[in-house]
Amino acid sequence: MCYYLPSKMSLFIYLVLLLFGFHAPIHSVTPYSSEGKVTTCHSQHNATLYKMSSRNADFAFNLYRKFTVETPDRNIFFSPVSISAALAMLSLGACSSTQTQILEALGFKLTDTPMAEIQQGFQHLICSLNSPKKELDLQMRNALFIGKQLKPLAKFLDDVKSLYETDVFSTDFSNVFVAQQQINSHVEKQTKGKVMGLIQDLKPNTIMVLVNYIHFKAQWANPFDPSKTEDGSSFLVDKNSTVLVPMMHQIEEYYHLIDTELNCTVLQMDYSENALALFVLPEEGQMERVEGVMSSKILKKWNHLLQKGWVNLFVPKFSISATYELRAILLKMGIQDAFADNANFPEIAEGNGVKLSNAAHKAVLDIVEKGTEDVAVPEVRFPDQPDITLVHPIIQFDRPFLLLILERNTKSILFLGKVMDPTKM
Repeated sequence: MCYYLPSKMSLFIYLVLLLFGFHAPIHSVTPYSSEGKVTTCHSQHNATLYKMSSRNADFAFNLYRKFTVETPDRNIFFSPVSISAALAMLSLGACSSTQTQILEALGFKLTDTPMAEIQQGFQHLICSLNSPKKELDLQMRNALFIGKQLKPLAKFLDDVKSLYETDVFSTDFSNVFVAQQQINSHVEKQTKGKVMGLIQDLKPNTIMVLVNYIHFKAQWANPFDPSKTEDGSSFLVDKNSTVLVPMMHQIEEYYHLIDTELNCTVLQMDYSENALALFVLPEEGQMERVEGVMSSKILKKWNHLLQKGWVNLFVPKFSISATYELRAILLKMGIQDAFADNANFPEIAEGNGVKLSNAAHKAVLDIVEKGTEDVAVPEVRFPDQPDITLVHPIIQFDRPFLLLILERNTKSILFLGKVMDPTKM
C-alpha cells in the first residue's frame, strides 16, 4: 500500500543502465512474421505481453527521437528493452505521481492496465528473453546494490527477485572506493571483462545503485565470406564527407522491401535462432522523415510487406557504442518527480528522502562476418557465387542507416540505433 513519506534528507538512488551486446554468424530461419513458441515461460503467458510489444516499441522510438535532438549528427545506439525493464522495476517501489509518471513514460496507464498486469508482463518478457536457446546467447540481468544503512522492505526484495531476476547486494556506500570496486567487479565479471571501471564518481550519500545489462551473442543465418569483404569502400557520411570502411558482400536470399511512402529500403537479416536485424536505408535527404514516423505500426506494416528474394548485398563491417546520461532525457519524457525532493518511493525501504539522482546507459555492438573475438565459430564453407549478378537488386548500405535488433518470441527491440559514421565508435 502506498503512503507519503516527507523528504528530510537527500539520499539518492543512482541508476546505471548498462547494456552490452555482440554478434556473430550460420543456418536459416523463418521471417519475422512467423509465430515463435515460448516454452520455458508458457505458464506465465498473459495478454499484457502483446500490449507490451507495441508500447515498448513506441517507447523505444520516442526515446530514440530524444537522442536525435541531443546528438543530431552522431551515431546512436541503445537497448530500449533494458531501459524499459529497469524503469518498470523502479516503479515497483514508487507511489502516486512518481509511479504514474514512470509508467506513462513507458506507455502504460493504470486506468487501462493494472499495476499487477504490467509487472507480470515484464516478468514474462524477462523470463522469455532469458530462456536457454541453443544458438542464441541472450541474457538480461539486473543487480541492485543497497546501502547497509538502508532497511529495504521484504516485499520489494521478493518482487525484484521473482519478477526481474535481480540479484541484491548489501553495500557500504560510506566507503566510496570499496563500493565502486564491488560494483565494478560484479559488472566486469558478468560482462566477461568487456566493461571495466563502469562507475568512477559514486557519491557518499548514495543509497542504491541499479545495474542493468544485456549480453547478446548470435550467429547470422547466412554468414558472410571474409574473402569477399572489400577493405576500402566509400561510405557517404553527408553531402560533403566520405569515409572508407570494410564492406561485407554477399549474394543471398533475404526478406526485403522498398517503402515508397517513406522512401526507404528495409532488409531483414536473420540470426540462426529467435532473433533478427532490420536494416533501414532511407533515400538521401529522407532520414529525418523516417525517424519522425517510426513506430510500432510502421514495424507491423513492414512485417506484412517483407518478401523474400535474391539480393546483391553490401553491409559495412563496424563496431558501434554509445554512452548516455539519461537524467535530462527522462525529465523531458515526463519522469520528473522521481528526481525531485518530493520523490515518492515508500515501497523500497523504511526511511525518508529516497530519490533518483541519475541514470546512465551504455551499449556496445559489433557487426562482423563470423563473430566476435571470443566466439568459437565452426568452419563454414562458402559456395561459389554466380558471376552474373545484374538480375539481382543491389542493396548497398553506403550511407547513414537505421539498425534494429529484435527477439522473435516477445517481438522486443533489443537494440536500436543509427549509423551515421561506421568508422566512429
